[in-house]
Amino acid sequence: MTKFVKRKTEKGFTLVELAIVLVIIGIILGGIIKGQEIIANAKIKRAYAAQKEISAAIYTYYDRYGFYPGDDPNGATKWTGITLAGVPLNEGNGLIGALSATTSADFACTATGTEQCNLWSELRQSGIISGSGFTNPTHPYGGAIAVSYFNMPLGTPLLQNWIHMNNIPYDVAQSIDQQFDDGDAKTGTIRGVTDYTTATTGVFQIGFKM
Repeated sequence: MTKFVKRKTEKGFTLVELAIVLVIIGIILGGIIKGQEIIANAKIKRAYAAQKEISAAIYTYYDRYGFYPGDDPNGATKWTGITLAGVPLNEGNGLIGALSATTSADFACTATGTEQCNLWSELRQSGIISGSGFTNPTHPYGGAIAVSYFNMPLGTPLLQNWIHMNNIPYDVAQSIDQQFDDGDAKTGTIRGVTDYTTATTGVFQIGFKM
């Protein structure tokens, strides 16, 4: 005689249970997205703070010695390994560059001989910033920081000492300008060598007016 085995009733998730699971997943995903946003914003603020720290270091040197670092005519006798640019009236004119001409940012300093590169060694030997040597410091996005007397070309060109950062992602450049200036790469105290204002890709060199 055939026997029939009574199977236990199999139960699935109820709609309420599924709704609870989906809510929990949504909360977790929301937390992850919010966390990424917080990290991204913190990185942007660190990049902006990095140039403020360089600016403060340069003006601290000026307060102590009466000249900008790199532009110090006494740098060769005051600090080890410094060779002046060798052009009459170059050091001591208040311009971190070659004479009074616009000077492109040097992001790859390795040795003495130019005001832009001497600047880093003089700041370090004076104890104002940490480290040693002539190499450029870096910013949170992996690029370098440079300082030069430069004619920012966009909009109405502005010939000024600038603190430069290269390899800044387009959206970061936009966010920095929007948060701390006027949001336009062509005007204000934060500017681009090329226009990042409406960019959707790429990396840019941005300058902060000293």
